[in-house]
Amino acid sequence: MNVERHVKLFKNGRSQAVRIPREFELPGDDAVMRKEGDRIIIEPARAHSLRARLRTWEPIEDDFGPIDDIPADPVDL
Repeated sequence: MNVERHVKLFKNGRSQAVRIPREFELPGDDAVMRKEGDRIIIEPARAHSLRARLRTWEPIEDDFGPIDDIPADPVDL
């Protein structure tokens, strides 16, 4: 379903803004905006778990060398 609607752009301080019509309303309070060529895409920001976020990171290629295995200090409970 491709819905298209012309909207007016306006200035809000030093930023350009657009009022999002009800039929295009996004859930939540945050969104992600990106530019692809001359298109601007706005998507709802999705909450990600820490595990999902870490999966998107590139592995660290640095060599940190050997790590000393120092015994833990005794703890008095």
